Amino acid sequence: MPSLLNIFWLGLKELRSLGSDLVMIFFVAYAFTGAIYIQATGTSSEVNNASIAFVDEDHSALSKELMNAFYPPRFQFPETISTTEVETTMDEGRFMFVVVIPPRFESDLRVNRHPDIQLNIDATAMQQAAIGADYIKNIVNTRITSFFARTDIAARPPINLVIRRLFNPNGEASWFTSVVAIINQVTLLTVILTGAAVIREREHGTLEHLLVMPLTAFEIALAKVWANGLVILVATSLSLYLVVKTALQVPFTGSVALWLSGVALYLFFATALGIFLGTISRSMAQFALLIILVVLVLQLLSGGSTPVESQPALLQYITFFLPSRHFVSFSQKIIYRGGGISAVWPQFLMVAAIGLAFFFYSLVLFRKSIAVTK
Repeated sequence: MPSLLNIFWLGLKELRSLGSDLVMIFFVAYAFTGAIYIQATGTSSEVNNASIAFVDEDHSALSKELMNAFYPPRFQFPETISTTEVETTMDEGRFMFVVVIPPRFESDLRVNRHPDIQLNIDATAMQQAAIGADYIKNIVNTRITSFFARTDIAARPPINLVIRRLFNPNGEASWFTSVVAIINQVTLLTVILTGAAVIREREHGTLEHLLVMPLTAFEIALAKVWANGLVILVATSLSLYLVVKTALQVPFTGSVALWLSGVALYLFFATALGIFLGTISRSMAQFALLIILVVLVLQLLSGGSTPVESQPALLQYITFFLPSRHFVSFSQKIIYRGGGISAVWPQFLMVAAIGLAFFFYSLVLFRKSIAVTK
């Protein structure tokens, strides 16, 4: 009982220390709000609001029909320019795509002469340029086919291929990137808060004050775990409701309570990792460099950015022992697929086992560090 009280009061001390650090509070608040919203909406693999212009040298009904086929939100409303303006306008960055329709285009099509349409692309926006070219090709082919068939109803193909997208029917990139952003921020912020707390006490001399009290290394470490873990858990819950579900309108299929329980298990590992990095670091500069080396690798190999199945076979075996991989796995099962405890208990068990083992390893190092300080 006295040990639990010590852990409780030490945790309150951690919370007061964090509360007095306005920069860190602002950093945590921004990381779970603005950073997630910007990452979810600022990056996209889809063509959105692309600028396009037409050089219409045919002036036929078909050429006008092609121009009318492009409209928001994928493309801006097309503008008409002359041939001499193509190079100048693209050099100025006014248009990403310029479509040149040659003279007698419709007439040549009617007599099966197979005329060419020139598509000029500003490839400095490489990803959008590649995807947008396919969009334009499909739109032009579809509109030409419907124009000559005089109907928008295409002939029935010999095979009816029905495509159904599960969990994200419209292919909204923000539905995926926002959840991945939260997962990454949980790892990063937990390690930073916990490790910074260890280094701050060493640099400010408060660790020596704790050593003269009847406290154990276990109590000091566990207090940092529950205090910093609680801050991240509250921030994650608020971010989930305010940013992901409210601002971005991302549906949450599974149980929020189940997912937050998994987050709490993962926080046990992340706080232990923070204690470990804070213990072996001798300064904040070293700690920052270690975060880049360790946390970045955890995020890249977790399966959030690149599926685990797409990684080399050796890395797949290694990532099996990384809690971040299991964290991403059960998050996707719960959030996207609505999985219950029967679907995610193996990942929960792995995160808990690896987190517990790493906590005791970090505790051993932390106890040795305290012994050296004494």
